[in-house]
Amino acid sequence: MLLPETKEREYRFKLALRMGLPIFGLTLALISSTFISTYESLQPSFYISSLIFLLFSIYFIFYLIYRGFDVRITDSVSKTFTRDYLYAYLEKEIKQKKEYSLVLITIDNLHDINTRYGIKNGDKVLYEVAQYVGEYFKKNNIKNFPMGHIKGGDFILGLENKKEKYNTILELFCLKSSEFKVDDIEVNISGAILDTDFSSNIDHMVEKLFEQQQYNKKTSVVQEDMNPNELETYVIRAINAQSVVVLTQNVFEDGKAIIEECFVKLKSENSKILHPKSYMKIVNRLGLTAEYDFLALEKIISTCIDNANKMYSISISPSSLRNSSFLSKIKELLNDNPEAKGKIIFMLSEVEYYSHVQRYNATLQSIKKLGIKIAIDRLGSLHTSFLYLKDLEIDMVRFDSSYTKDINKARHRSILSGFNKMAHNCGVKTWMKMVENQEIKSFVEHSDIDYMQGNILAKLEKKYED
Repeated sequence: MLLPETKEREYRFKLALRMGLPIFGLTLALISSTFISTYESLQPSFYISSLIFLLFSIYFIFYLIYRGFDVRITDSVSKTFTRDYLYAYLEKEIKQKKEYSLVLITIDNLHDINTRYGIKNGDKVLYEVAQYVGEYFKKNNIKNFPMGHIKGGDFILGLENKKEKYNTILELFCLKSSEFKVDDIEVNISGAILDTDFSSNIDHMVEKLFEQQQYNKKTSVVQEDMNPNELETYVIRAINAQSVVVLTQNVFEDGKAIIEECFVKLKSENSKILHPKSYMKIVNRLGLTAEYDFLALEKIISTCIDNANKMYSISISPSSLRNSSFLSKIKELLNDNPEAKGKIIFMLSEVEYYSHVQRYNATLQSIKKLGIKIAIDRLGSLHTSFLYLKDLEIDMVRFDSSYTKDINKARHRSILSGFNKMAHNCGVKTWMKMVENQEIKSFVEHSDIDYMQGNILAKLEKKYED
């Protein structure tokens, strides 16, 4: 039996015991009074008191029943702790124990299972995975640990001691789980681990676990961890101080550098360069996305744009473009810097499709009237890029880098050729990045792709540092 199920039973037993105490007290009082009053009749006040006590007991019992249903310790599907109870439990554990680790276990294909096999089978998979995790850790002499279902196919486990003690166990678990099935349903499981050396804040730890899990799926390189409170302070101060570094890389058309892609990174007070992947979630959470994007655009216009016949590309969050205040600032900035008109490209990338596409398209057209070109990134990877190519009036698309890496595969070459033709038929120019060798360069040159970018053509250059 898992610890959450044990805790649930303990809670229900204590609740039942508390419900019975008033009745037990009343019975004890009546018996005691009878013995005391053996030789004389009971006073009327006793009956009145007993009646009041009985009414109060009934009310108290119903109150406990009501509160009992209000409090839920375990999730009804997985039989593990609910998220609220788990977080409260873990906070107490971390306060009491200096060395503590959290483990994230995720059913990666739960959505597919729900779609293909039905929600009931998806619920069964959640329960069986929770049991499977419990049994596996029990075999490794790890017992009575808290485990909770926090969302979708995600579970969080709490373990005493540092993560080094459990790294190997988790790696073997993930390897062994590749063979795990529930009634012939294949279940894909992944995991990540983090300890309190990173942070003692539950929310920060869980957020970092999800980032680490996604990173682990793409690479085996270990990320450098930074305390989230410290990183948050760095980000806020860097934005307020406008402390940034601007790097650029040339993009070529017919052998001529026609575009410079600009990369803006924040710089901390101790002159440490912060990578956007490490702080963009913090920027979004703090509601500073539009402010950050405007800072980046402002720096590029003031430091990069010159009289040369070049365009400058910058990644902008689509949510910023849907912010009326941000749009007003752009108009003012371009009015103050007329030399920038016709030289700016906004590179957009969005995982979730924005449903109000007509309104979005109208916004983009108003931006294009300011002399800014619109490009959609990661065509061929994100489904939104296909939809936006169909629904939005844009100027360019850039192919996802995954196709560049596997350019030697005939299948990928055929797909890229199809993408290129499709974009051109829509009146949209195409762009290939990460051209790192002669083979890729030759393919791009012979495929009628408009722009190419990569280290074989031009290296990154530092353009500005505050």
